[in-house]
Amino acid sequence: MRGAIALPGSKTTSRQEGSCRNLRDLASGRAAPVPRRSAPGRRGAEAGDERGREVGPRDSSDEAAERGRATGGGGGGAKGLPSRKRGAGTEGNAEQRSTYRTQSRKRVTQALSRVRQAARQRKQERFTALLHHVNVDTLRLAFDALKREAAAGVDGMTWQDYEAELEPRLEDLVGRVHRGAYVPQPSRRVYIPKADGRQRPRAIAALEDKIVQGAIVMVLNAIYEEDFLGFSYGFRPGRGTHDGLDALTVAITSRKVNWILDADIRSFFDTVSQDWLIRFLEHRIGDRGPSAHGLDPWGIIRLVRKWLRAGILEEGVVSVSDQGTGQGSVISPLLANVYLHYVLDLWADRWRRRNATGDMIIVRYADDVVAGFEREADARRFLDELRARFEAFALSLHPAKTRLIEFGRFAASNRNRRGLGKPETFNFLGFTFICGQTRAGKFLVKRVSRRDRVRATLKEVKSELRRRMHRSIPEQGGWLKQVVTGFFNYHAVPTNGRALSGFRHGIIRYWLRTLRRRSQRHDLTWEKMIKLAADWLPKPGIRHPWPRDRFAVKHPRWEPYAGKPLVRFCAGGAQ
Repeated sequence: MRGAIALPGSKTTSRQEGSCRNLRDLASGRAAPVPRRSAPGRRGAEAGDERGREVGPRDSSDEAAERGRATGGGGGGAKGLPSRKRGAGTEGNAEQRSTYRTQSRKRVTQALSRVRQAARQRKQERFTALLHHVNVDTLRLAFDALKREAAAGVDGMTWQDYEAELEPRLEDLVGRVHRGAYVPQPSRRVYIPKADGRQRPRAIAALEDKIVQGAIVMVLNAIYEEDFLGFSYGFRPGRGTHDGLDALTVAITSRKVNWILDADIRSFFDTVSQDWLIRFLEHRIGDRGPSAHGLDPWGIIRLVRKWLRAGILEEGVVSVSDQGTGQGSVISPLLANVYLHYVLDLWADRWRRRNATGDMIIVRYADDVVAGFEREADARRFLDELRARFEAFALSLHPAKTRLIEFGRFAASNRNRRGLGKPETFNFLGFTFICGQTRAGKFLVKRVSRRDRVRATLKEVKSELRRRMHRSIPEQGGWLKQVVTGFFNYHAVPTNGRALSGFRHGIIRYWLRTLRRRSQRHDLTWEKMIKLAADWLPKPGIRHPWPRDRFAVKHPRWEPYAGKPLVRFCAGGAQ
């Protein structure tokens, strides 16, 4: 609907996030998922296996799969498509576009599968001549995965405008990329309001830059998905926010966790050292020497350097910096994961194995890091060494937002014995984690929607309802249904039922005020409003399974037919 704001959790936002997931799933270069059967002894965890110590599987790429969403939709009329009979109309054109994309997907998947296999078998391999994988097929898939209604960059080109002559433009673009004539344009700076009142800077790249970046992400993900560790969940194919939430919840309840380190990296996307980033990329991307395909010998690295130095356009002035990755660009999440893989993940995994005297867990989603410790001494030593580690790579922890709190199965009893109050809480991915108990008195990690985020969303709804005050009730009800459905789709997790009911109640209350203000002689009572809301707004209900159930399905740690018993997460491997 025109004029609608993209509220957190709304269908509009979900659609935009879905398009981003499409691109990340395409980057995995895998075909549709096939049910996997257990083979005797195949995935059973062995005693002392280090994979049993991670929150999530270390090699998750075998479980990532392409999504069919990326092949749906798409307008017609592009030049260079196979000829069609007259009278076939839009339906026939769309069908041929779908066939064309399917063939492109198959070719890209087969090509990248060989890269992925080599990356899995040779962990120290430096890949050369990767640029020949950036062809018309990969560019077409990257284009189809972009958001149709995304804002235009400095070029002013929209998705629909580019699609009008798609094939000739892609042919010209791939030629410029291979000849070294492709020149990225500066990204347009915009600001998005945050829940705390501040503004988050975002960089909107030109459309062709998005396409080329999407193709490069496909190629690089085939390599780095074999390297990234299991506790990294942000912006990866086949993984999402709820996977990270489930992993953290299962780790806290299944492991000996008494202390939680909630680490906040200050302005991460704006302070990344570009020199260090290029050096990290060159660990695996070695585009040096002559190319067997006659391509640019500095292909991938040279393209990344161009994007980093393209600059930001703000108020008519282009500024170029040697720091930052341009948060909001297509390739920025992957570059951030590569940077933190070498700066944090590998170091933290080694620290856990060599320096921790007790149990330790860690979960990272992009630049949000949560670590759990059995012993306070380990937690404080890790925090001190983490600060020094970040300073060596141009990063820093936010002093006010980074906290070490007592949290876990015995936190409430220990604090009560010392005469302290309830255990403190921490926030992660839109939820507040709370130490609670079941009706039977057992320890339970409660996840509740962050109050500040809920209030900010309701405030935006209130403002938008005033703008839509004199529109018809079906139009208002249809829009509010999208908002409530989107909120429930993300926040409807176990132990969060009260927040769902409170959000829906707030929506009804603001809707009632808006309808009453349309006339001074209204007769709309609360009872009538409840009936009206029942016709349009979905009722609150839990839509996500318990974390342990979903985590066990996605990351099986035992094989019933292999004679292996259930293996728990523990510091020493299997117990």
